[in-house]
Amino acid sequence: MEDLVFVPQADSKTPLYQHLYAHFVRAIRAGRLAPGEKLPSKRRLAEQLKLSVNTVDAAYQMLTAEGYLEAKPRSGFVVQKLERLAPPAAPAKKPCKTSAPVRWRYNFETASIDTGLFPFKTWRRIQRDVLCGQPHLLNHGPRSGDEELRAAIARHLREARAARCEPEQIVVGAGIEYLLGILARLFAGQTFAVEDPGYARTHRILANNGAPVAFVPVDGQGMSARALAASGAHLAYVTPSHQFPTGVTMPVGRRTELLQWAGAAPDRYVIEDDYDSEFRFDGRPIPCMQGLDEAGRVIYISTFSKSVAPAIRIGYMVLPAPLLETYRQRFGFYSCTVSRFEQQTLSRFMDGGWFSRHLARLRAAYRHRRDALVQALDRELAAIPHTVRGSHTGLHLLLEVHAGVSEARLVERAAAESVHLTGLSDYYHGPCCAPPTLVLGYAGLAPEDIDGAVRALGRAWSGLTDGGPGSV
Repeated sequence: MEDLVFVPQADSKTPLYQHLYAHFVRAIRAGRLAPGEKLPSKRRLAEQLKLSVNTVDAAYQMLTAEGYLEAKPRSGFVVQKLERLAPPAAPAKKPCKTSAPVRWRYNFETASIDTGLFPFKTWRRIQRDVLCGQPHLLNHGPRSGDEELRAAIARHLREARAARCEPEQIVVGAGIEYLLGILARLFAGQTFAVEDPGYARTHRILANNGAPVAFVPVDGQGMSARALAASGAHLAYVTPSHQFPTGVTMPVGRRTELLQWAGAAPDRYVIEDDYDSEFRFDGRPIPCMQGLDEAGRVIYISTFSKSVAPAIRIGYMVLPAPLLETYRQRFGFYSCTVSRFEQQTLSRFMDGGWFSRHLARLRAAYRHRRDALVQALDRELAAIPHTVRGSHTGLHLLLEVHAGVSEARLVERAAAESVHLTGLSDYYHGPCCAPPTLVLGYAGLAPEDIDGAVRALGRAWSGLTDGGPGSV
């Protein structure tokens, strides 16, 4: 013990007993103090180090509490055995520096919304009332979600989507990713059919949860029923209201085909992701597929990401009655993953009529933006053969460019003008046989930027039809 020189670190903010404690920890971990070795008494060590007995006692008590020492009656403090830990392995190579995200002048991504349309004043007022008036919300709530929110969602679905559901069928969760993970485990071992093209995130979430995935092609009416039947899948994940990314709305004939497929075997279900259903600009909204289902074969799933905000992280699914008991037995003990304060704020927002008025405001704003984008494309790309598709519903459209150049070249030329585009082929699992097509999301593009963004595309693609330098 005499060779263990204690020199406190020059840190006036750290108490002296913590310096002494750290000194002994380093000595024990390094093996300079052997297991079974007896330490000096508190009074003797205090005299040796010219410290107070209280300082030594505090350090010894910390070491004992953490298991470095054992206090033996009438014997003193004895060093305990510690397993020697292997040093960390040296990295094979230096980690790559993370590059800063590209800042585009114009961005046609599909994931953004216009945050300026969020009802800040109303939401803040409701949330303040919830925070001040309901302290019981600090405790756990119902595991499937608060009753008030599930009732509000059920009313909205019955009125706006012609769904058949009761609040007891609804499970609230923090977004599609969480809910889809639950479904993957609920149907463990069964194959999920997903749309091709479609969201890459969907099949990746399923795969991460151990679910086998079959890619089923999408035609002009949505997921092919014939290809689905040949896939061997037990569940079909579809976006019938506005297929992403093609923009196809599934007609009732195809919907009934999928329902017949599901009803032909006891373990088959259709998962209806009602993506972008709130934003139908031309004609009346089409009722959801779940409303056609009389046999309990449709699992309805949706979020408030586009209608309220992505960061709110509130999604929900409506389980058919035959599945409810199975879900409750296997996952009914899971706590709801959404804050009760957010749940209560949203439920009041819906019950007070603000949600329906907010949706009407969003539709008007995004319809105006859609119209402005289509007009700008026709005006600024008049010299470039193109076709606009899928603009009737949702917050993105497709731009086919018939200029004899590849989709990758179109994206590359746009990037040179600081315009971010995504090609339709990026959403295919297999080869894409469509003409060069760009997916233009416009919800996050400011109205005053639309003309400038399309003019930039016109500059980027100039000369593509006359043998210019960009035509190869």
